[in-house]
Amino acid sequence: MSDQIEKVFGIDLGTTYSAISYVDENDKPVVITNAEGELITPSVVFFDDGGQNIIVGTAAKESAKMYPNDVVSFVKRSMGEAYYTFSHEDNEYTAEEISSYVLRKLVNDAKDKLNENIENVVITCPAYFGINEREATRRAGEIAGLNVLNIINEPTAAAFAYGLTDNNENKTILVYDLGGGTFDVTMIRIEDNKIEVIVTGGDHSLGGKDWDDAIIAYLVEQYYEQTGKDDDILLDPQTAQDLQIIAENAKKTLSTRSKAPISFIHGTDRVHVELTKEKFAELTAHLVERTINLTNAMLDDAKEKGVENFDEILLVGGSTRMPQISEAISRAFNTSPNMYDPDESIAKGAALFGHQNIVQNKVYEMYNELVDDESKKLSLSGEKGAIDEELLDEATAKIAQEFNMTLGSVASSVKQEIVNVTSKSFGVVAHFSEADGEERVFNIVIKNDRVPAENKQSFGTHEDDQYNAKIRIMESETAEKIIELDEAEEIGEATLALPEGLPKNSPIEVTFQLNEEGRLEISAIERSEGRHVEATIETNSVISGEALEEAKQRSQGIVVS
Repeated sequence: MSDQIEKVFGIDLGTTYSAISYVDENDKPVVITNAEGELITPSVVFFDDGGQNIIVGTAAKESAKMYPNDVVSFVKRSMGEAYYTFSHEDNEYTAEEISSYVLRKLVNDAKDKLNENIENVVITCPAYFGINEREATRRAGEIAGLNVLNIINEPTAAAFAYGLTDNNENKTILVYDLGGGTFDVTMIRIEDNKIEVIVTGGDHSLGGKDWDDAIIAYLVEQYYEQTGKDDDILLDPQTAQDLQIIAENAKKTLSTRSKAPISFIHGTDRVHVELTKEKFAELTAHLVERTINLTNAMLDDAKEKGVENFDEILLVGGSTRMPQISEAISRAFNTSPNMYDPDESIAKGAALFGHQNIVQNKVYEMYNELVDDESKKLSLSGEKGAIDEELLDEATAKIAQEFNMTLGSVASSVKQEIVNVTSKSFGVVAHFSEADGEERVFNIVIKNDRVPAENKQSFGTHEDDQYNAKIRIMESETAEKIIELDEAEEIGEATLALPEGLPKNSPIEVTFQLNEEGRLEISAIERSEGRHVEATIETNSVISGEALEEAKQRSQGIVVS
């Protein structure tokens, strides 16, 4: 009897809704319904019973009205923020911890549905997430007790699902991903067994929540007009939660109807508002325009890389259901966009990606057992010398037989390739020139460079007999080589000890290595004696060390449902 290939679960950890998927025995990605029978779970956390019981999802969302101080939502927007915490009772919870509860809800419900354990996962994040946010996402998975195999970009996951399950043509697509809290726009080339990201752009603080907030602001104005009062009703937690739920429901209503009747109470005042589709479009026109401007900026970046045109626009993310989005895209780009599985495609793509990686690794392991020549052996990262194609075919056939899979699906997994780019630039602080004397950021890895990337840059010491070189590592959103300090954010630091008596301008070579997940490693070497320093960038913005271990321990004592 054949074994079953181990499952890898794809998780779309969203700002407003999350989902979990796996690849079934027919090689099809399937989203697993939660305990409430829903395909997507609200990313809302309710701290019940003093925080000992955590409720996630629809029940938590409904509890927000009654217990607004015990409910937290939209935490994804705070991932990687240095000082974010949610205070409840006597405890402070980081964004990673809160996100881990959402992950546990998804995983617990999936375990119950499938009656099997879940360990290996691939979690998605916005393409525009930087190092802090990506590392925070990984830590959330660790706190939840999961083995996080990869963090992959949401548009790439959606394109992966689209390219493998819905379309087999070679084409260049523009993925317009408008979620609940983030916006990504990415140009991707889909070819036979290859997904290649060309450029990416977006704004991780722009999403469906901003459309909700525009409605809320309008309702507050209507309160002032109808009551004549000027108190800030959003300072009342219950009213604020009421309006949040009302705004989201009105937004959904206006996706299918011409108007949404709204009624809400604050104190002793009741306010009635009829929000029309036209008024909603007026209130949010600047948000739509923002996404169009970001898309045009991304297209300009693509032109610089020699890509002038695309074949179609793919809409993913639940917020693309708003008719104003497809209408604006049609006007701006003279083409009708295609909506592709907006709620499920990202989780499905993550599951497919994880599944194919597992299959590929199994084939590589089998190949290495068959090959005698060390130079022809494969690493699990796919790095290889002169490969023996006949032995690779034999290994592919053996794995297909062992795990009762079709030869075609195994062969496709082996050949599948994803080429990604970085959404940020990374550099160091150095003096611009001796005459200038001012410090600038010199970017070494440039936004939209292919990853993995390994780039080097030589610098000189600033003064005679300098005893060390402090290397400040900076992250920015510009593709310029040299930028001002205030255009970048410091994300780490390393110090290189220098030998005595070095003259000014003695060479120091700095190397940046950025992997597919956005993890950055830096090294610097002083050339006269070969002294060097190495560092993996882990910032104070992400939970780590004792705090991470404490969060893991605390999580084990908390019931999540």
